Amino acid sequence: MANTAKQVMWSASYSMGVKIIDDQHKGLLDFVNDLYSHSTGNEKEERLYFKEVIQQAVEYIKTHFATEEKFMIATKYPGYAAHKKTHDSFTLTVIDSVKEYETGKRLVLEKFARFLKDWVLSHIAIEDKQYSDYFWKIATRKADGKLSITTADLEIPYIDRTK
Repeated sequence: MANTAKQVMWSASYSMGVKIIDDQHKGLLDFVNDLYSHSTGNEKEERLYFKEVIQQAVEYIKTHFATEEKFMIATKYPGYAAHKKTHDSFTLTVIDSVKEYETGKRLVLEKFARFLKDWVLSHIAIEDKQYSDYFWKIATRKADGKLSITTADLEIPYIDRTK
C-alpha cells in the first residue's frame, strides 16, 4: 500500500520569490511525494522504481543547484561559498546512497524519501531563505511589489537597505 500520509504540500512559506527557483522546489517536493507514493514495503517493486527514477532525480537536483548558484554569483551573494558547499555535500550523500543501492544494499524507499523531504524542507527554510532575504534587500521593487533584480542592482555594492 502506498504511503501518502507523509507527503508534503507546497506552501507559500517555502517561496523564495524567484519563479524558476520556486518551480524547481515544487518539482523536488513532487519527487519526494512520488517516492512516498511508491513506498509500498515491497522491496522488489521499490528497487525497480528507484532504478527507474534516481538518475533523473540526481540530474534534476544538480540542475536546480546550478540555477540557485547562478543567481548567487550574479548577485554577488556573500554566502555563496558556504551554500555551494552544502549543495555539494548533499549531492555526494545522494550519490553515495545510489552507489550503495547499486552494490545490493537493501533499499528502504520510505527512509530515503524521509531523508530527502527533511533535507529539502530544512534547506529551503534555512539556507535558501538567507539568499532570498539577500535578493529582496538588493532588488528593485516593481510597481506591483514583485521582486526584480536589474543590471543596476548588480552593479552597485551591496547596501543593507533594511536600515
